[in-house]
Amino acid sequence: MKTIQTNMAPAAIGPYSQGIVVNNLFYSSGQIPLTVEGVMIEGDVKAQTHQVFKNLQAVLEEAGASLETVVKATVFIQSMDDFASINEVYGEYFHTHKPARSCVEVAKLPKNALVEIEVIALVK
Repeated sequence: MKTIQTNMAPAAIGPYSQGIVVNNLFYSSGQIPLTVEGVMIEGDVKAQTHQVFKNLQAVLEEAGASLETVVKATVFIQSMDDFASINEVYGEYFHTHKPARSCVEVAKLPKNALVEIEVIALVK
């Protein structure tokens, strides 16, 4: 088991890691729209989703994986009213490769984020 930590994504805001690699699979912690400095980005759900993907790309790269090797994504959203907007941005990152996915509306996310995404990916 290998713990993943990169300074190219925000540090964990609790007692957990950015991700773990086990048997050639990378399991990310949920990424919210924090900058590398740990500041919540301002803007709408689309802007927040772009930041989440920036963070995911950084931890995936550190793990030796990429968006192209993601096998499963779980999307947590604060409101199903944002589903179409999140889907639009999601499709920019997963336009040819389409991993399995779940999307769940939740009552609240850390730091009042509008979106959080976690992934499982094959390590190259």
